[in-house]
Amino acid sequence: MAKAQSASFGRPDEVRSFDHGRLEVVSLGEETVGRQVFDPGWRWAVHVKPLAGTPSCEFHHLGYVVSGRLRAEMDDGSILEIGPEDVFEIPSGHDAWVLGEGPCVIIQWSGIRTWGTPFLATGERILT
Repeated sequence: MAKAQSASFGRPDEVRSFDHGRLEVVSLGEETVGRQVFDPGWRWAVHVKPLAGTPSCEFHHLGYVVSGRLRAEMDDGSILEIGPEDVFEIPSGHDAWVLGEGPCVIIQWSGIRTWGTPFLATGERILT
């Protein structure tokens, strides 16, 4: 039986910092939720690709934009722009970057457990 529980981004279980941003992770049993803060100028291909070691982001994302704007370009060339109060789904195989002069803050509950962590030579992810 599931139990009632809560977690706080004020006391995250883990913080993954990277150039121009950070990911704060909280866990609720088997579930993981993340708050991503991307500063102006952040771009996945520049600031996360070297950590991930993949040609494009290979994570499926399901989330909610708290503030700011983000543009995602899929490997097939299609574009999605998201902003405040948008709920979104972005499949694997994309690049993304912040639009405008303010940070983009996103809450995600899919694709967060190992986002921004490097692949081992075997193709398995490692947690940092």
